[in-house]
Amino acid sequence: MDDDALTTEHSAAALAARWHLHLQHDRRRSPHTVRAYVATAHRLIEFLGIHRGGVVTPASLLALAAPDMRAFLAQRRAEGLGASSAARELSGVRAFLKYAAEQDGSAPQLPRTRAPRRPRTLPRPASPEDAMNLAEDASDAGSEPWIGARDLAILLLLYGAGLRVAEALSLTARDLPVGQVLRVTGKRNKTRMVPLVPAVREAIGEYVKACPWPIAGDAPLFVGARGGPLNADLVRRAVRGARTRLGLPDTLTPHALRHSFATHLLARGADLRALQELLGHASLSSTQIYTAVDAARLLDVYRHAHPRA
Repeated sequence: MDDDALTTEHSAAALAARWHLHLQHDRRRSPHTVRAYVATAHRLIEFLGIHRGGVVTPASLLALAAPDMRAFLAQRRAEGLGASSAARELSGVRAFLKYAAEQDGSAPQLPRTRAPRRPRTLPRPASPEDAMNLAEDASDAGSEPWIGARDLAILLLLYGAGLRVAEALSLTARDLPVGQVLRVTGKRNKTRMVPLVPAVREAIGEYVKACPWPIAGDAPLFVGARGGPLNADLVRRAVRGARTRLGLPDTLTPHALRHSFATHLLARGADLRALQELLGHASLSSTQIYTAVDAARLLDVYRHAHPRA
C-alpha cells in the first residue's frame, strides 16, 4: 500500500465515513441526524486542516483543545449560524469526538466549551428550527438507539400534532399502525382526530421497529427502559437536557411544543375553530389565547422593523 493510501485510510475523513455507517446502522439515527452530524464532522475536519495545516488524523482529533473548538465555532457563527444552530453544531462535534475516542480505546477528553448563549427575550413559541433541534438532540442523547427513537417520536407528536404529554403516553398498541389521522383521547375523555404529517408517522414507525419490548394489545405504545409504561417525568428530563445543551430558554418545555404547534398554525392562517378541534379545547376561549400570542409576535416584528415604530 502506498503512502497516499495509508494517509487516506488513517485520516479523520475515513473515521467520519465509519461514523456515518455507525450512526445509520448501529445507532439507527434518523436520516436528518445522520446528515447533520456527518456534515458537522467534515466541516470540523476541513477547518482543522486549514487551522493547523496538514492531514487531520484521528490522533489530532483527540488532541483537540478548547481554543480550537472556540475558533471553529467562531468561524461558523461568522458564516451566519444562529446561536441554537451553533449549539447543535457543538453537540455534533462532541458526539464525533466521543466516537473517535471509543475507536481509539481511550476515555473521551472533550474540550470544555460552552454552547453559545441565546439572547434573553420574552417567552415566546419555539421556532420550527429550535423545536426540531430540541427533538433531534434529545433523540441523540438516548442511552440506547431505541430510547432515542422513542423520545424523538414523542416530541414530534407534541410539536407536529399538538398532543399533550399525557395524551402521547396514553396511546396504545391498538393505535398501530398509524395512518394519516390519529384518534386521541384528551381531557374529560374527549376524543378528537388529529392529522399526522409524514415525519411524525415515520418517527413512530422507526421507534416501533427498534423497540425491544413487545407492543401488542392494550400495552402502551411508549414504554420505559424495562418495558413498562413510560413516566412523563422522563420526557421532561430529556427535554431539559436537550434544552441545556442547545442553550435554549427554560420556557421551552414539552407543553411549550404544543403551544408552538398552535401558534405556528394560526400564524399560517388556520381557522380558530379548526385549531380548537385539533387541540381538543372544550371552549373557544381556551384557543383564543393564541390570537394574543400571535398579535404580540406581529407587534414585536413591527416595533423592530417599522421606521416610525
